[in-house]
Amino acid sequence: MKGGKEEEKEKENIAKACEKLKTKEYEKELAKLHVELVKLQEWVKYKGLKVCIIFEGRDGAGKGGTIKAITERVSPRVFRVVALPAPTEREKTQMYPQRYMPHLPAAGEVVIFDRSWYNRAGVERVMGFCTREECKEFLEVVPHFEKLACDSGIILLKYWLEVSPEEQTRRLERRIDDGRKIWKLSPMDIESYSRWDDYTRARDEMIAASDTPWAPWFVAKSDDKKKVRLNLITHLLGRIPYKKAPRKKVVLPKRQKEGSYKSPDYPFKYIPDVY
Repeated sequence: MKGGKEEEKEKENIAKACEKLKTKEYEKELAKLHVELVKLQEWVKYKGLKVCIIFEGRDGAGKGGTIKAITERVSPRVFRVVALPAPTEREKTQMYPQRYMPHLPAAGEVVIFDRSWYNRAGVERVMGFCTREECKEFLEVVPHFEKLACDSGIILLKYWLEVSPEEQTRRLERRIDDGRKIWKLSPMDIESYSRWDDYTRARDEMIAASDTPWAPWFVAKSDDKKKVRLNLITHLLGRIPYKKAPRKKVVLPKRQKEGSYKSPDYPFKYIPDVY
């Protein structure tokens, strides 16, 4: 049995986990992490690192919002987000990882996959877009494919965002009447919603087959959007060794003397001041 102090500590941890972050506190912590992400970006460029980050999870797990939190203060020339559509007829005839390979990072790049080659072990398997044999073959091959990527110098991070069935339902229901989010609800999302256990089984087999020393899976509880973003960014920063890259202090030069050029009287088409 647990002692009194140990039990009390456990209750405190549970209460802390259930406590909602206030928006100001969240924004303050996120701003600090954004500074670190910029430092990471400059180090990646300086050292020519190659970073690949994979996000997987059910619909409504919070992948898009987490990716946005990571990328909103960094350069899109360094941090590239890849979200591939359904494969074309030509791509369906290719070797399965082939269409993902051109998007892997070169030196000085961070590539974030909003869903990845693991579609084969997830949606394709559950929705019947591939055979059971094709999925089995993929799970046998993918550790070797990722080993080749890591051996080439790619730092590969794989995150599974885990949402509860109750929270997933709340999020998907909110999308129905939200004109900003209705595009996120495709017929495929509606169909896959009913197959919770099938996706759970697919997730478990996928992680068991591809959780390797060179490319481990990390699971992030995502019922609390604010906390998962802060926790995941903190974890990400801890997985990639970086320092402050050398940089000369920026000093703005003097402008040309005002009045050295006079604009012609051109009828510029200004947009209306609606606000």
